Amino acid sequence: MEIKRRDFLKMAAGTSLFLATGAPAMAREQKSLPPEAVGMLYDSTVCIGCRACQPACKQANDMPVEHSTPDSVWDDPIDLSAKTLNIIKVYTTGRGINKDSETDGYSFIKRHCMHCVDPACVSACPVSALKKNQQTGVVSYNKDACIGCRYCQLACPYNIPKFEFDKTFPQIRKCQLCEHRFKDNKFSACCEVCPTGASIFGKVADLQAEAKKRLTLKPGEYYKYPVAHVKSGQVSYRPVAKYQPKVYGEKDGGGSQILMLAAVSFEKLGMPALDEASDASFSENIQHTVYKGMIGPGVLLAGLLFAAYKSTNKKDE
Repeated sequence: MEIKRRDFLKMAAGTSLFLATGAPAMAREQKSLPPEAVGMLYDSTVCIGCRACQPACKQANDMPVEHSTPDSVWDDPIDLSAKTLNIIKVYTTGRGINKDSETDGYSFIKRHCMHCVDPACVSACPVSALKKNQQTGVVSYNKDACIGCRYCQLACPYNIPKFEFDKTFPQIRKCQLCEHRFKDNKFSACCEVCPTGASIFGKVADLQAEAKKRLTLKPGEYYKYPVAHVKSGQVSYRPVAKYQPKVYGEKDGGGSQILMLAAVSFEKLGMPALDEASDASFSENIQHTVYKGMIGPGVLLAGLLFAAYKSTNKKDE
């Protein structure tokens, strides 16, 4: 039986807590979505892979061009990095000729920060450099508070935060949903430029309703997909694909403000399979119990020292 790394760490942490305190590790109550939270709905079946969202993101966030090969002229990142906060990736199988098919097909997936309802990165940060806005729900980063520990990178189940290893004064980089544009009544640049409505911005409640409505549509019939904003009135008239019966991000990992629809399995598209409970709701209980008074680490250290002592004695004999 194969045990995933994250599941192993959870079991190890829970065992340590039991040994140190004599009590099982119980998750705290999960945090809930702010009523006015904003986010994004990405529909993989509507995405045409034009990648217009990538340069728009870089321009809006003053990010540098990234070259994947030495002789490259254009911005052509191959994954998220400290220079690229948003990227369109492609899944292919077999001959890769059928859109949104797992047989000889291909499909697109958009990757950037998911803005989790109960974010592990915020929970793990020891100096509150990462915070969740109590009104919009946006997970933002404060470079002046950051100490560069990179705990957020280890905590994030989506592998999103990136560190500027090539800078003298490095920062953590990740999508902040173009929060700096909100004051000018603008929204995420990637949604603003998407020509097909594959990425749309809006209140999470409205996006959830739109996503669930699409799951009820009949494959092959035409639907007026909203463009740019869920309430824009601008539409893209397109045929409906056969969706996976799931809104990714609605409950995964405690839920997120980025919701996804697709016709191809989300795991094949590279999205992690997560429990409905957030990692933060579990890990914070361990932090606040095992490390309280440093009793847990003391017990664990004593156990390690005793094991080392016994091993040394056996060798001497």
